[in-house]
Amino acid sequence: MTHMVNCAKLKCEAEGLEFPPYPGELGVRIWKNISKEAWAQWMDIQTRLINENRLNLADARVRKYLARQMENFLFQDMDVEAQGYAPPSE
Repeated sequence: MTHMVNCAKLKCEAEGLEFPPYPGELGVRIWKNISKEAWAQWMDIQTRLINENRLNLADARVRKYLARQMENFLFQDMDVEAQGYAPPSE
C-alpha cells in the first residue's frame, strides 16, 4: 500500500517516502509531511550545496548547516540554492 501525504512543500497530496529519511524527530516529521518528489528536489539541491561549496560532511557544523537548509526548503517554503550555481544552458 502506498503511503500518501499532504506534502508541506508541494501543497498537494502525493506519494510519501517509504521510511523516515533522516534520523530522529525531524526524520519522522519529513516522513509524515513530505512527498517523494519534494524529497528528490531537496536531494538535488543538497548535492549542489555540497559540491559547489566544497562542504566537508565530516564537520558537524556543515551537517547542522545542511539540516537548517533542509528545514528551510521543505517546511519554510524558502528558496535554497548553492551560491553561484547556474543551471546548464540547453
